[in-house]
Amino acid sequence: MIRYCKKCVMPETKPDLFIDEEGICNACRNFENRPLTNWEDRHQQLLQILAKYRNTTGSNWDCIVPVSGGKDSTFQVIRMMQLGVNPLCVTATTCDLSDIGRKNIENIKNLGVDYVEFSPNPIVRRKLNRIGLMEVGDISWPEHAGIFTIPVRAAVQFKVPLIVWGENSQNEYGGPATDANNPTLDRRWLEEFGGLLGMRVTDMVGIEGIKAKDLIPYSYPNDEELCGVGVTGIFLGYYLPWDGYSNALIAQAHGFQSLQNTVEGSVVNYENLDNYQTGIHDYFKFLKFGFGRATDIACLHIRRGRISRQDALEMIQLHDGKFPWTYLGKPLEQILEPLELTVEEFVKICDRFTNKKLFELDDKGNLVKDKFGNLTKINYDNC
Repeated sequence: MIRYCKKCVMPETKPDLFIDEEGICNACRNFENRPLTNWEDRHQQLLQILAKYRNTTGSNWDCIVPVSGGKDSTFQVIRMMQLGVNPLCVTATTCDLSDIGRKNIENIKNLGVDYVEFSPNPIVRRKLNRIGLMEVGDISWPEHAGIFTIPVRAAVQFKVPLIVWGENSQNEYGGPATDANNPTLDRRWLEEFGGLLGMRVTDMVGIEGIKAKDLIPYSYPNDEELCGVGVTGIFLGYYLPWDGYSNALIAQAHGFQSLQNTVEGSVVNYENLDNYQTGIHDYFKFLKFGFGRATDIACLHIRRGRISRQDALEMIQLHDGKFPWTYLGKPLEQILEPLELTVEEFVKICDRFTNKKLFELDDKGNLVKDKFGNLTKINYDNC
């Protein structure tokens, strides 16, 4: 049986999640502490940091804001501009940028900011997508590395020490207490929580002809380079009460586009819009841990009192963990084609990474699938 938080619907199978003796997870406990936080004091701390790093001569940017074109990074740019900060926006492009993702990137530019976009070698990127999928069950492995390394490399390259990130995922989704309350993002945070899944960038050298020089975009600058510039990365979500939904509303008011319909595997239409491969990434999370993006988002809304736990359970059963035949309307066959994988080969990889303890099996121990290839969890709640 899978045990779930009694307050939200997050299962104990989530990495770094802890459910206490009262049956409440650490992500819910983190949120309970928000009313106890002196947000005015945190706001003043933020203003002091921005003042410290502000370029008073106008000869360089005040900070770097990593942007994907999503609703959160759009919000980050808006907030920085409202505070009178002159940001350099830096994008590490997604593995398979969607049409709406491109439109939202262009929208960020049109907010009135300087912008740099880094596109890594696509041949190497496809190899890393394939290796990540086959070795650790994560097609997005190179993207997870690049989104945390490219902005830092840009900070060193352009000598802009302050990087303003979004939320600390260990606080928002549940993680060790010391890391959940950490206001900074550094090399250690990346290596532990950045989604590398224990596979180091240097491990890629020699696989499928990949050389060390091919991995520059995915490699963190060395300590000498970081100290030379004095690079500091802060989580904006530490200094203000982070909320993805309100971020979306603010971003939409400034030109951000969402979908008319709910995103596949999700329960909302305003996030994870920039990469056609995201459906595969989220599906593998479901296979490994028994929950997907629908659970993530439903839990965020439960904590904020927008939906009931019962409604969340029904939403999750409708949308979580469906086989990713399409994502943002793009067929699976087309998404897999650059990786030189067929749907049949993909299904075999899926089965290899599926935790059979979490799903229904037949008498022979094989996974039970419906006509659409969907699995059934052994239980969706404490029962």
